[in-house]
Amino acid sequence: MLYWLTALSDGGDLFNLFRYITFRAGGAFMTALIFGFLFGRPLINVLRRRQGKGQPIRNDGPEGHFVKAGTPTMGGLLIVGALLTSTLLWARLDNGYVWIVLFVTMGFGLIGFADDYAKVSKQNTKGVPGRVRILLGLVISLIAAYWASILHPEELQFRLALPVFKDVLLNFGYLFLPFAMFVIVGAANAVNLTDGLDGLAIMPSMIAAGALGIIAYTVGRVDFSEYLDVHYVPGTGEILIFVAGLIGGGLGFLWYNAPPAAVFMGDTGSLALGGAIGAIAVATKHEIVLGIVGGIFVVEALSVIIQVLYFKRTGKRVFLMAPIHHHYEKKGWAEPTIVIRFWIISLILALIGLATLKLR
Repeated sequence: MLYWLTALSDGGDLFNLFRYITFRAGGAFMTALIFGFLFGRPLINVLRRRQGKGQPIRNDGPEGHFVKAGTPTMGGLLIVGALLTSTLLWARLDNGYVWIVLFVTMGFGLIGFADDYAKVSKQNTKGVPGRVRILLGLVISLIAAYWASILHPEELQFRLALPVFKDVLLNFGYLFLPFAMFVIVGAANAVNLTDGLDGLAIMPSMIAAGALGIIAYTVGRVDFSEYLDVHYVPGTGEILIFVAGLIGGGLGFLWYNAPPAAVFMGDTGSLALGGAIGAIAVATKHEIVLGIVGGIFVVEALSVIIQVLYFKRTGKRVFLMAPIHHHYEKKGWAEPTIVIRFWIISLILALIGLATLKLR
């Protein structure tokens, strides 16, 4: 919205700064961060009054989690509110990619909100039936996948780009749509599975989004994309502003989610964040790189799949408990130890993902 102030510029004044994505990204970050600090405590107080007993705790979960009973959930509203406000304020609203990412974020956020509401109102851990959640997620991701595909340059439409092998474009045709849907829905649910410890999901989400934001800015600039020999996707640079808002809002949330958490993000936050990350990957044609920068989420999801399939086949468990962060809890690792080590791994994976921009 503030980009429109450039109409008042003569080319050498303050208003000219609003032309620059980096300047507006900084503004989006600060706006979202201040939003988090201003509204964090009031939101927590409202959630605590409305929810009473807070988020239900699984009876079969780690014993150490029972002390968290009474902690309110739906803290993802703080993240979503911060990034929505900052994006609408600082991004160019005539950019289709911005609206795609916002659409996916809000759509999955609403699914998560409905799930959280069902859990706290009924005081059980079931929430919205899984099939309904998946079906709604598939509809949202189908719309986003097709929308992104028709916005892409003709030579990239319905094609899969590979990291490192930069001359290779796999023409999937309309089969690209179910692939992109899998990326978005898979990312949303993988982040949701990761959200099991205080601060565990939010920092890797910010790190993965930050890496993808840099990629979005890079592939959206013809000079950078030519230098790095990556596919040019005009317009994706504006996604950096959304990412800056996500990081600012995420830090504001983490202030209250740091152990011991005063609020949980709930499915409202985890599904929204995961969907956003998946949508950015599809928009920037870096779906495969998402599997690297979001490697923690991939491992968490795989641990659940492996546990379920192996148990059904043999009646035995591979892990003491899935997702895998609970396995380490059962082994006696302290919760902050698991969280910080997963943060470190996430940062390393993000750097590896960014390195693919230069590798050939």
